[in-house]
Amino acid sequence: MSHLLTTSIPLGFDPHHEEGHSLRGSSLAGSSDGGKNFDSENEYVSPIINCMLAGGFGGLVGDSVMHSLDTVKTRQQGFPNHTRYRNMIPAYITIFREEGFFRGLYGGYVPAALGSFPSTVAFFGTYEFTKRKLIHDYHFNETISYFFAGILGDLSSSVFYVPSEVLKTRLQLQGRYNNPYTRSAGYNYKGTMNAISSIIKYEGPSTFVFGYKETLLRDLPFSALQFAFYERFRELAIYYYKSEDLPVSLELLTGASAGGLAGTLTTPLDVIKTRTQTSTNAPMEDLSTLEKKSAGTSMNKTAQNPHRTNSTFMALRSIYKSEGILGLFSGVGPRFIWTGIQSSIMLLLYQVALKRFDRMLSEESALNSFKSI
Repeated sequence: MSHLLTTSIPLGFDPHHEEGHSLRGSSLAGSSDGGKNFDSENEYVSPIINCMLAGGFGGLVGDSVMHSLDTVKTRQQGFPNHTRYRNMIPAYITIFREEGFFRGLYGGYVPAALGSFPSTVAFFGTYEFTKRKLIHDYHFNETISYFFAGILGDLSSSVFYVPSEVLKTRLQLQGRYNNPYTRSAGYNYKGTMNAISSIIKYEGPSTFVFGYKETLLRDLPFSALQFAFYERFRELAIYYYKSEDLPVSLELLTGASAGGLAGTLTTPLDVIKTRTQTSTNAPMEDLSTLEKKSAGTSMNKTAQNPHRTNSTFMALRSIYKSEGILGLFSGVGPRFIWTGIQSSIMLLLYQVALKRFDRMLSEESALNSFKSI
């Protein structure tokens, strides 16, 4: 499989290619043996549409594989005082034993999947377009280009993933319907559709962009750092491996290192985002009535959400006062593992899918050329 994973970063040496050609441009731009898309130096670059489809595929699979660990991270951040969720592995086992695999660990998967594909399609399309413009047309520094392309890419994708993130985090925090262990979450949804209708009825449609600012505060720097790290880590891997065709192990390592490092550095921002999006915005009496109707029990109103606020500063102060500086790094272990593995899977599948799309385009172009003769 390693022969499918090619790069095009300008290198300080001339690596050997069995096919006798040099590939340049960007490690995420992809490459191909044929086609008619070339940059300013007459070198092949993948069409933007191929990058978008490959990115959507890689992102959906990566998010799907790692969703259960993301659920553990959400529980740790949303219930910082619950001892059952304090440590990662015991928390994982506890959720599985008490709530099951699909209703517990994979709670909130439907909105997560619905938001994952379109958001990653938008991200990779914007990222590739911006990066190519900055590097080839405006001659920006490559690292700066990767950084700003990541910011703009995430900004465009946020239109899709923020509403799905609100639903996902709430359903992850709640777990299964009538879950006796998470009543303090403040809601008790029967499923995705019930969550949507309940939020609209009791809190208003604006709740779907709850924490938009906090989400961007986390994800813009995360994406910028992730792809700046990835482009450079991959360049170093190619330099030391002396070939642009990296083995799968190195592809996974570069992706995991970039994602894990970026995820760790942005953990405090992730904590604020989770607390904001899982807080409720309905009047206390409405939520109490909703809970009585759906679960048949009354809620402890004072325990609904100790971090109920839309203000980043207020959330920061609340977490610091109640939990200390370590509270800002709640769930750092699962986040490091989740972002690392998810990033490695997504970027590996991106490279593989992009190569396949490029080959299909090349074959179609060759067939059309043959027919025109």
